[in-house]
Amino acid sequence: MAASYKIRGGVRLESSESQQNESLRKTLIGFDIDNKNYTMRKARDSGTNDIVSKNITNILENLLKNYESSQLPNHGKGHPTVVKTNILIRSMGPVSELDMEYSMDCYFRQYWRDQRLSFVGPINSLSLSIKMLERIWRPDTYFYNGKNSYVHTITVPNKLLRISQDGDILYSMRLTIKAKCPMELKTFPMDRQSCPLILGSYAYTSKDLVYQWQNEESVNFVAGMTLSQFDLISYPSRSFNLTRREGEFSVLEVSFNLQRHTGYFLIQIYVPCILIVVLSWVSFWIHREATSDRVGLGITTVLTLSTISLDSRTDLPKVRYATALDWFLLMSFFYCIATLLEFAGVHYFTKVGSGEILVEEDEWDDCNEPIEEFIGGNSADLLENINTDNRRRRSSNICPIYNTTSLCQNSQRTSIISNSNCSLHTKSTLEKTTQTENKLPKWKQFLYCLKGDDKFRRQRQRDAEALETNKNGHHGNRHINSVSLIDRTARIMFPASFGLFNLFYWLMYIMTQENFKWGDNQLNARGY
Repeated sequence: MAASYKIRGGVRLESSESQQNESLRKTLIGFDIDNKNYTMRKARDSGTNDIVSKNITNILENLLKNYESSQLPNHGKGHPTVVKTNILIRSMGPVSELDMEYSMDCYFRQYWRDQRLSFVGPINSLSLSIKMLERIWRPDTYFYNGKNSYVHTITVPNKLLRISQDGDILYSMRLTIKAKCPMELKTFPMDRQSCPLILGSYAYTSKDLVYQWQNEESVNFVAGMTLSQFDLISYPSRSFNLTRREGEFSVLEVSFNLQRHTGYFLIQIYVPCILIVVLSWVSFWIHREATSDRVGLGITTVLTLSTISLDSRTDLPKVRYATALDWFLLMSFFYCIATLLEFAGVHYFTKVGSGEILVEEDEWDDCNEPIEEFIGGNSADLLENINTDNRRRRSSNICPIYNTTSLCQNSQRTSIISNSNCSLHTKSTLEKTTQTENKLPKWKQFLYCLKGDDKFRRQRQRDAEALETNKNGHHGNRHINSVSLIDRTARIMFPASFGLFNLFYWLMYIMTQENFKWGDNQLNARGY
């Protein structure tokens, strides 16, 4: 089919192609119009930004033209300038008992109004460079109990300055604060500490400058913040006036009330000390003649406690009073030393020479030699053998107790064998019977023990020999010392008394903890 043509203005056009060209022309014209509009908008926005920048510059120049940075915002108005404060704590610790200080990383913000810096402009607030801080007035805030605080400067000084249209100023900075924390360590490690942070003006009195907390929650912590050795119980804040030499000053205070974790000290000190004391009681079940074993065990426990005590004091100040940990270690020392003294008493009542010298088998045979072999011999031979045995026993300290009174009731030595009333108990024995069966009152025995009376000691040895002879009717084979009455008593008294001490100790230090009071951190005005 042939296309239809129209002649318009001397121009020959094809109808379908003319429509397509018209549509393309309109599209190009629309794109050109949009491009022109964008260019105009961009120029207008650029011009607006330039105008705003010029306006801000003009505003700052006009604000600071007659501004006196050395004068307070309310100078000459009859009322003080109010500075409101809040703190956001990012991290806290460590808390040092040795130096009695703590540190924390925080955002410290201050708000005040300076109507000299109010303005009218296209924006509500101005975020300014920190160089502007040198040209405007700002509060001279310092920390009363601070020791070594600083502003973070990486990568640039972490400060922020913002001014609103009505003259409200926000001054924020990131600080690491190291402050003093006076501690009372009498109940350490079950103690509670209250570490204050006190801030105020260095030069302006309360007539010129007043500090206030911004609201009831002006002190906050970053979510998830914890301390290694303490639980943060509370952190109350307050404002008050402090009287110094220069006058009365407005002061803000927040107290971080901390309670110490006792788990570390239970695992590292208390439980080992208890086990060492219990270990020292093993000597009560060791034979009374094992002198080296019992003394060695006692000395080992004392030295181990000394090591634990010295290690526990490395992180504590040298205070003039004893802490709760010191009292526990002292009582543990007492029980270990008392164990050694108890054995000294047991050893005193143990026969001389018993178990202390190695005894050869032939000497035991000599001691146990029956008297019947002398029957049929003359009395002179018997006496000579007795004297020989006595000399041998005196030289070797074996069978030191030799009872010749039981040989015979007759005074004539020649009738030893023929007399029928003779008990024939001349064989040597090594008596190791208990020395705690006494006829004297206990208090007299104790006095003789303290005095160290050798006569009393020898008399008890003779009594024990006679008691054994009368009981059995004859000297039996060799015996060993029985369990001492002192050891039997110590097996009960030492664990019972130590258990009562622990019960009293933990009840006293855990159940009698007091609540925190503001008076605990009363400022000494003469120190500032």
